[in-house]
Parts: sequence; structure tokens; C-alpha cells
Amino acid sequence: MKVWLLLGLLLVHEALEDVTGQPPPKNKRPKEPGENRIKPANKKVKPKIPKIKDRDSADSTPKTPSIMVQMLDKGRFQKPAATLSLTAGQTLELRCKGNRIGWSYPAYLDTFKDSRLSVKQQERYSQLTLVNSTAADTGEFSCWGQLCNGYICRRDEAKTGSTYIFFTEKGELFVPSPSYFDVVYLNPDRQAVVPCRVTVLSAKVTLHREFPAKEIPANGTDIVYDVKRGFVYLHPHSDHQGVVYCKAEAGGKSQISVKYQLLYVEVPSGPPSTTILASSNKVKGGDDISVLCTVLGEPDVEVEFRWIYPGQKDERPVRIQDTWRLIHRGLAHTTRISQSIMTVEDFETTDAGYYICTAQNLQGQTTVATTVEFS
Repeated sequence: MKVWLLLGLLLVHEALEDVTGQPPPKNKRPKEPGENRIKPANKKVKPKIPKIKDRDSADSTPKTPSIMVQMLDKGRFQKPAATLSLTAGQTLELRCKGNRIGWSYPAYLDTFKDSRLSVKQQERYSQLTLVNSTAADTGEFSCWGQLCNGYICRRDEAKTGSTYIFFTEKGELFVPSPSYFDVVYLNPDRQAVVPCRVTVLSAKVTLHREFPAKEIPANGTDIVYDVKRGFVYLHPHSDHQGVVYCKAEAGGKSQISVKYQLLYVEVPSGPPSTTILASSNKVKGGDDISVLCTVLGEPDVEVEFRWIYPGQKDERPVRIQDTWRLIHRGLAHTTRISQSIMTVEDFETTDAGYYICTAQNLQGQTTVATTVEFS
């Protein structure tokens, strides 16, 4: 009896060990609130990086909306595209929203004070109207708002509009030029443009040298073609000199442009070359004297003058007059001559001494001097 009792106890003990070794049954009890919400500390979580859309990464700068509209027939309006093609003879009407608007348009229209063009400022917009348009009117038309403080105004870059308009005219593939021969200066420190612009956007345009006769390729490195400007020499050098012309082809027709003489100009990278000259270096008392300061330079380089003279400390009255003009030197070469002349009347002993002139441009300044004695 005791043996059977002992054997039964052993069987019960083994059964209990098997039960405690098994995993607990599913859904044994409901989870307490907040249970299992804390993740193990050693578990690595990969941060999520927001994806950037291609259009955002390409240009994150918001584009400024255009303030320009074009008036169509029957009083309809539309925002003009970057380039427009209109038939010569059509009336062009552009409007820009704002109570103070500035305009720019092809210089040809301004140069001759063309009566076909009118600009009127209304209360809420400015209106530009061009009647009886021609191929010569091809070019950029733009407007901008103005921020004014009294009589001083500046351009509001947040309010602008522009469009380039091709006025197509029968028999005119090129924008007409006022002359049959033009000069283009090749400066080594800036781009040069052969301005053969077309009136048809789809025209094929090529550049040619007259002698030796050959086509000059626009390779994109030295020379590029810009439909709004012409052929652009990015890095001009002396080998580019010569006579060139452009050829345009469109709609089965071809046309030759005017000829352009390319002249290489060696521009000194430095201060202006200056000379000074007195009307006389020995002056008697009571006489008048003038001292001339002269600079020869490129047509578009401005020069400023400053003077130091003996009577300055005594506040002697003098007259100073600055002038400039363009002169022709050599074969079709235009030079700017800038001059400053100082005049002293009723010469006195205090006026004798050094007359010093300083000429300055963007590259620097040059100082020259001369002496005037009392005799």
C-alpha cells in the first residue's frame, strides 16, 4: 500500500513540472492599460527622413508673378508668353498693373521719338500701345513697378513683367539695320555681339566670314547664338578680326544680313592715360591762364577729374569745365576724349605753383602736374 502511494506521488510531481514548463495560453488575460508601451532600450529605431519632391529640390525660390497682360481682340486679355510672334502691321497693347510703372522697349523706338508708340499711366495700370508695327520693332518689352520717396524712385523687383516680340514682315528675316555696314569692337575683357537678330523665331541662322569665305561655327565655347541678341563672342581675340555677315533661312526663303567689321581693341587694364598742358608756364600779373587735362580711352569708359591748385588754400575763384566727345582715329576706330579745363582769371602771385590733375576710371587713377610761374 505504501509502495503504490509513493508511486502515485511521483507521477503527480512529474505532471506538475510538465505543466509549468509550457507557455501560457493565448488571451489568458486582458492587457493592463499602458502595458508593453515602453520599447526595450537597446532597440535601434531608424529615423524617417521626409522625401523631397524633385520640383522642390530643383528650385525652392518662388517665381514672381508677372504684372503684364496683353490685350487681344474684343477686349480680351492674356498673360503674354516669354516670346511672342506677331504679324507686322498689328497694333500691340500691353498693360502692367500698378499706379507707378516704368517701361523699357527697343531702343530704336526711343532714338527716333517714334510717334507710333505711346505710354499712358492710368489710376490702376499703365498702358503701352504700338500701332503700325514693323519688323524693326522686334525686341524686348518689359515693365516694372516703382517705389518712390518723393521724386526719388527705385525699381520694385517683386513687380515686373516682360516678353520678347518677333514682328514678322514679308521679305524681312532680319531686324532692319539703320546702316549697311556696322563696326563691332572686340575687347579681350568682355563679350562682343554681332547683332544680326531675326524676326522669325524658327529661322536657322548661320555666321559667315567674307574673306576667306567660310562659315564660322557657333560651337558653344567661343561663339554662341542668342536669338534675342545675335552671335556672341564669349572670349574675343585678335583671330576673330575681319568682315562677317549672317545668313537666315525660314519658310524656304533665305536672306543675308548687313556686314559687320570686327575690330580687335587692346584695352589696357589699368588707370587712364592722362596728359596735362598749361596755356603758358610763365604768366604776367593780371593775365588769364587755363590748364587742360586730357584722357583718351574707349568709347564707353567714363572718366572723373579732380584738381589741386595753388590758390585753393586762399579760396581763389576758378572755373572748371568737364567735357567729353567721340572722335575717329584710324580705320573706323572710335575713341572717347575726356577733358577737364581749369581757368584762372587775373593771375596773381598766389596763383603760381603746381597745378595737379587726377583722372580716375574703374581701373584706377592717374595724377599729372605742371608748374606755372609768375613773371
